[in-house]
Amino acid sequence: MKRPSVTCEAWDVVVVPFPFTDSSLAKRRPAVVLSRLEFNQDAGHSLLAQVTKAKRSVWPGDVPLDHLQAGLPERSVVRMKLFTIDNRLILKRVGRLSNSDREKVARNLEKLIARVAEN
Repeated sequence: MKRPSVTCEAWDVVVVPFPFTDSSLAKRRPAVVLSRLEFNQDAGHSLLAQVTKAKRSVWPGDVPLDHLQAGLPERSVVRMKLFTIDNRLILKRVGRLSNSDREKVARNLEKLIARVAEN
């Protein structure tokens, strides 16, 4: 049976199956939607960034979230590990980033794109 497509708006926090890089298994993890609703609907895919507790690691461009209203049970970080996913693989929407967290993520995303474009 085909899963219905879950189409979200930019800044929604969702749960998706993340594959492990060294196996065929996947684990449910949060992510934040970066692409706009119109793109997500037209493409059938969404651009997301990983959300992690990041207690033992740091990644360039990590954005600590200040507000737990995003549906996350504890302090988390938006990690600039970007990926696209078929909307049918989005398991559920759990929250939304606050305005201040959105601004921080947007600034770091712009910096990341600028660094990539320089090369």
